[in-house]
Amino acid sequence: MIEDYFNLALKNLKKRGVRSWLTLLGILIGVAAVVSLVSLGGGLKAAVDSQFNIGSTEVLTVQAGGMNNYGPPGSGASNPLTKEDAGEIGKLSTVEVSIPRNIRNVKLEFNKKVSFTYAGSIPDNQREMDYVYDFVGLETISGKLLESGDRGVIVIGSNLADMDKNGLDKNIKVGDNVAISGKTFRVQGITKKMGSIIMDSTVLMTENDMEDLLDYGNEVDLIVVKAVSKDLINQTAEDINKLMRDRRDVKKGQEDFDVSTPQAMLESVNQIISGIQIFIIIIASISIAVGAIGITNTMTTSVLERRKEIGIMKAIGARNEHIFYLFFIEAGLLGMIGGIIGVLLGTAVGYAGTSALNTFLGVATHPEISFWLILLTMTGSFLIGAVSGLIPALNAAKENPVEGIRG
Repeated sequence: MIEDYFNLALKNLKKRGVRSWLTLLGILIGVAAVVSLVSLGGGLKAAVDSQFNIGSTEVLTVQAGGMNNYGPPGSGASNPLTKEDAGEIGKLSTVEVSIPRNIRNVKLEFNKKVSFTYAGSIPDNQREMDYVYDFVGLETISGKLLESGDRGVIVIGSNLADMDKNGLDKNIKVGDNVAISGKTFRVQGITKKMGSIIMDSTVLMTENDMEDLLDYGNEVDLIVVKAVSKDLINQTAEDINKLMRDRRDVKKGQEDFDVSTPQAMLESVNQIISGIQIFIIIIASISIAVGAIGITNTMTTSVLERRKEIGIMKAIGARNEHIFYLFFIEAGLLGMIGGIIGVLLGTAVGYAGTSALNTFLGVATHPEISFWLILLTMTGSFLIGAVSGLIPALNAAKENPVEGIRG
């Protein structure tokens, strides 16, 4: 019996052709937006996670505020951090190690071409070098990382080595000489792809080489701090805040510096992403609501057009509930078909968007499309359609057979 209802409903939808397609368009667009957004959201959050390079939960970063340009973190601050700040932070009982780092814009010349990128300093002390490599998760695919005592050599990110991404029309290999801000360096290593725009396009050199090259003196762009224990991460942050307020003579709430953990930054960005998701879902819900109104309108029109058909069915024995179920299921199918096409379209958009994200950011993410998301979306689409057709179905069930046959 149920199968007969569905077969009749499908036949009626096919008869209305273009009208049926136009009716389910609102549901289709809304569902596609929701599915693509949910799938893209998962991929985007994974990409953001990779950009922060979270490899250790004990790591904090300290950087000066009041930036007056659009350079790397901490650069161009009106009141920059100093090496002495890093030294004092390192003396705190909750801190295992405090490493000053600088990240600056530099000009790279190779193959008679010019590219602008970042240069990051690596401590000359081997112990601190190893800490940085561990924090960031640095490994090479060719050559080797910098070691204590190295001079005149650099390690470059995978994107800088790739002619398709470095803008230099030629691959850079280990052993090649490149000019960094006018000074020649030999490439000693190329790092593995990390999925970070910054790290995959950065030149790494020792602190001494970078200071000689850029002459930034005692300034520090960023201080990387490792807490004694991840359980003390909040206490460590508080200790650093207190120390830096005293050193910079500022009151609580008026800090001109920032102490943060990668997790805190990630949570902040994810909150923004979630907010965007909620906003777009609201817009998509409006589209679904418009689609639901369209289904109600179409089914009401269908009831008026098929009064004679309803009258004949009742005259040959169809009961009110039979008529009701026929129109109710027909409305539900309108919603479900829109939902199915919306899921397919949303999935395609999700994969296409994630692929573009992977290409742009150099990460390896995939859309998060679960069985439950598909099931919930399709069930919801059917219910939205069915509820939208509830009143027209009730009106059809109440139709007087004699008046219906008369037309």
